[in-house]
Amino acid sequence: MDRLPLEQLRRRMVARVVGADDAADLLLTALLARGHVLIEGAPGIGKTTLAETLARSIGGEFRRVQFTPDLLPADLLGYNLYRMDRGDFEFIPGPVFSHCLLADEINRTSPRVQSALLESMNDGRVSIDGRTRDLPRPFLVIATQNDTYATGTFPLPEPQLDRFLLSIAMTLPGAEVQRQIVLGHAAGTLTQPADDPLATPDQVLALQSAADAVPVSPTISAYLVDLCESLRRLAGGDHTVSVRASLAVMQAARARAYLDHAAAVHPEHVQALFAPVMRHRVVTDDGSDPAMLIDAVLEKTPVP
Repeated sequence: MDRLPLEQLRRRMVARVVGADDAADLLLTALLARGHVLIEGAPGIGKTTLAETLARSIGGEFRRVQFTPDLLPADLLGYNLYRMDRGDFEFIPGPVFSHCLLADEINRTSPRVQSALLESMNDGRVSIDGRTRDLPRPFLVIATQNDTYATGTFPLPEPQLDRFLLSIAMTLPGAEVQRQIVLGHAAGTLTQPADDPLATPDQVLALQSAADAVPVSPTISAYLVDLCESLRRLAGGDHTVSVRASLAVMQAARARAYLDHAAAVHPEHVQALFAPVMRHRVVTDDGSDPAMLIDAVLEKTPVP
């Protein structure tokens, strides 16, 4: 299987958003694992630019939606329009009928609209007025989210968060990286749009199938389950980590192993993806960042 598109995609993303190497790797991991991505962080640190760079580079239909408080579910999914000249209804597809949907600032719209994406993200289809329509394949949702303390935001409901394979936390880069960004923009090297696709939808599907074929041994499976069980105990309830979350770790670890040219999933692949998969799913009693809980689980769980 030709892996060149993956290497080209990564080079383009890290060149476009300086200092986003880890975030680029996680985005490619989600793409290979057929999962959706939530990118979190303060405004102005490159979340949208990184997501749009990948979205425009994988070919197919790309749509970007700016989520606002007045957005309606029909604005995302589509609607049936009555045509008087024909005497029947015509379906007008919404932006969700695309290969890649960029949901910009998803937490600035109401939970009702956020929940409209649940069926699309989980099943790759949309049900409107009693009829179900399949979405294009591959289908990827990349959502950006401002910090929840920002004015005018609506926290995503837990069922919605659970549909995201992993989350990417982007923070303000260090002073040296900021200097590179300023110089890059001054020289015009970071402002050029990257619209030419580096892969076709069929190539992406083939890469996803190749990642699906990476084997997971019983030993690795047991290690993964032990990590999830430990996190449930520390977080204080079985509901904190769903079975979907456990499967998401396996999917993501497989994809990371494929990116690393590994013949099978190893413990380091599970460890590398455990935090990004779990961080947005675990809700602590005091609302604090669950990173310390996740780190403690990784440290205390015996490695096979």
